[in-house]
Amino acid sequence: MTPKERIKNQAKWLKTVRKIHRISGLSLLIFLLVISGTGILLGWKKHSAGLILSKSYTGTSTDLSNWLPLDSLHTNACRFLQDSVSPKLSTEVNRIDVRKDKGMVKFIFKQHFTGIQIDGATGNLLHIEKRRSDYIEKIHDGSILDYYFETDTEWIKLTYTSLMGLALMMFTITGFYLWYQPKVIKKLPRE
Repeated sequence: MTPKERIKNQAKWLKTVRKIHRISGLSLLIFLLVISGTGILLGWKKHSAGLILSKSYTGTSTDLSNWLPLDSLHTNACRFLQDSVSPKLSTEVNRIDVRKDKGMVKFIFKQHFTGIQIDGATGNLLHIEKRRSDYIEKIHDGSILDYYFETDTEWIKLTYTSLMGLALMMFTITGFYLWYQPKVIKKLPRE
């Protein structure tokens, strides 16, 4: 292959990669904006003055021997949820976050984005929170669609994260190629 043919071949490859990079970028623009925007919000959640992630309140005792049994705290959390937020909300718990160092137990519910913080020793209500960070995280990883369509296997999240991960990998590779290949072409002999 002559140097001119080699340069022409390299330039053709460069043009093809540029086209793949451009078309893919335009096709995935909305998804990439959503992922980057929600990623920024999630990065700042602890520094949002309670707007994205509510602060963890402090109970009266960090000594677990002074705490009420977990089932009593759960009963109180469900009662506070239905009395203070809405009696129509599901009391099915997604997770229980025990914060021994804060003397507090946080109940996060499965069917909605509400959190109840309870004093571990007294069972009193410390705080009711809207779990905005959980909602943003579900948008970020695509599981928001699994949430609304009530899929147990999270196949939408798995598909979305796999596709977006592969897309990011492809953008990195093609972007590097688009940056590096012109340097290679310039170094090729012209005769």
